[in-house]
Amino acid sequence: MKDMVIQQYQELLTSYLQEKREDQRYAAQQMSKWMMEQKIPPEEMVSYHADAVKKELPDLPPAVKDSFDLLIEMMIGYGIALKEHESLLSRQKELEYEIEAAVEMQQTLLPDEPPKSQDLDIGVISVPAHRMSGDYYNFVDHGCGSVGVALSDIIGKGIPAALCMSMIKYAMDQLDSPLGPSEILRKLNTVVERNVDPSMFITMVYGVYDSADHQFRYAAAGHEPGFFYKGGEERFEDLTTRGLVLGVTKEASYREFSLSLEPGDAVILFTDGVTECRIDGQFLGRERLKELVGKHLHLPDAQQAVEAIYQELYELAHYDLKDDQTILVIRRREES
Repeated sequence: MKDMVIQQYQELLTSYLQEKREDQRYAAQQMSKWMMEQKIPPEEMVSYHADAVKKELPDLPPAVKDSFDLLIEMMIGYGIALKEHESLLSRQKELEYEIEAAVEMQQTLLPDEPPKSQDLDIGVISVPAHRMSGDYYNFVDHGCGSVGVALSDIIGKGIPAALCMSMIKYAMDQLDSPLGPSEILRKLNTVVERNVDPSMFITMVYGVYDSADHQFRYAAAGHEPGFFYKGGEERFEDLTTRGLVLGVTKEASYREFSLSLEPGDAVILFTDGVTECRIDGQFLGRERLKELVGKHLHLPDAQQAVEAIYQELYELAHYDLKDDQTILVIRRREES
């Protein structure tokens, strides 16, 4: 093949030196593309040119002929760099495929939609800052009209966060539903402490709403405290939370708290990416978030409310969010 390429290039060079036509330049471009597709290294391409020039112009000064040898040596370095570049591109494509698979896996771990309930109106929105998210939420049917709600923030991104997320979901699926929030966190803490690298941290809040007495019992593991909205008084209270992040020590215990939800009352849970969102160079903060939530909590549907809250937050941040955003609203329906 080398002899054929040299002959074709020789013919092209000879005709170009004689006629200098535009179509001959185009033919050279096409030949160059073909050589790159065949992965012919640049030093060989220069060698073809040197051989063709020496044959076409045999009376070249020796210094010019020798200069081709030097140029070929220089092109060897370019050839090595080109192979390394192609190897990196190939590896990047492999990583893109792996990341895409992890993104699809993450989507399968999240519920398709909030559960339907006669007593509760639930809305949730979760938007990753990049392709993969470190936020996780789940809903669990505890039976007898009780609904469990989990919201977690995995301090880490990418494939490791996706793997942690899958582990958390599997562990939750294995738990007996009658367990209370504090006991659920205690068991999850044991799983995380045994299986997750100490450099990764997982915060979580877990709550259970009981439709029999309209109590919302919850416990937290180092998670950002949410809000309790008292609809009758139109005011917010900070949720009381205690407890270490999951996995720090296997002896951790988690205190349980309880709220009584009247019609129109709501519990608002979120990850710290929401309060730490940068607005004009400053963190949004909890007080400004309360104002933002209060503007949209009146909407008739909780899902509409969380989407409106996120959209305004996104606009205030000038469409540049640095961290994952998850907002979850659990509102007791008004009595008809």
